[in-house]
Amino acid sequence: MTKSATRRVFLKTSLVAAAMTGVGGTVRAQDGDAKKKQEYYEYRIYRVKDAEKQKIVLNYVSKALVPALNRIGSSPIGVFTDMKKTDDLSVHVLIPYATTQAFSDLNPKLQADAVYQKAAGESFACPKKDPAYTRVESRFMKAFTSIPVIELPKQTPGKKPRMFEVRIYEAHNEERAAGKVDMFDTGETQVMRDTGLAPVFFGETLIGPDVPNLTYMLSAANEEEHKAHWKAFMVHPEWQRMKKLPKYKDTVSKITNYFLVPADCSQI
Repeated sequence: MTKSATRRVFLKTSLVAAAMTGVGGTVRAQDGDAKKKQEYYEYRIYRVKDAEKQKIVLNYVSKALVPALNRIGSSPIGVFTDMKKTDDLSVHVLIPYATTQAFSDLNPKLQADAVYQKAAGESFACPKKDPAYTRVESRFMKAFTSIPVIELPKQTPGKKPRMFEVRIYEAHNEERAAGKVDMFDTGETQVMRDTGLAPVFFGETLIGPDVPNLTYMLSAANEEEHKAHWKAFMVHPEWQRMKKLPKYKDTVSKITNYFLVPADCSQI
């Protein structure tokens, strides 16, 4: 290889490595290119009634669903449980898709995947009168331009302790919902990165309950650190400036949040 060719490879490798590093405690899950096409997300909540059924659902997700999703090119998959509500045994699953077609093709591909079908046997064998889960709540979203792909927490590669906050912002109409998306895309997302809130994804809900709304996920090593990051965000001068702008008035009518920890099989 010539010196010029070697230098081109070195520069390309250096640029990719730089792009893989996030600003606010996250790293890019894929190539980190700011111009990357926006992903789509399915956020599932498997509702389960007891610890035995939660174990069955987690076994299904870890041994059947996650490997099958990876085989068809969907990665990384997030799998979480509630860290605060001891009476809520739901299993939360975040699935990224490159296109809406990939989402549309999922069920036929799972039906045709013999490895998946075998691994899912325990869950599928649960009778109608005592199913593994009672229902699956699902929302389908499109990533924001300010964070077009999932950004992994810096703790994820080493499987270090970490927690997540999922926040759902409802709006009273579509116009105000679009205003909140614009607020994130024109500065608020970056302020969250800069103050260590370490956003994982932002999604505008296209289909799901309580629309119009948006959903996003933040991360931290622990709850104490997360609270400190929120405190820094609230006093940040750019946030103080943006929240006073008339065009962003009344963009949120209700906030719902979940505090989560990753399951052993989680790739986030």
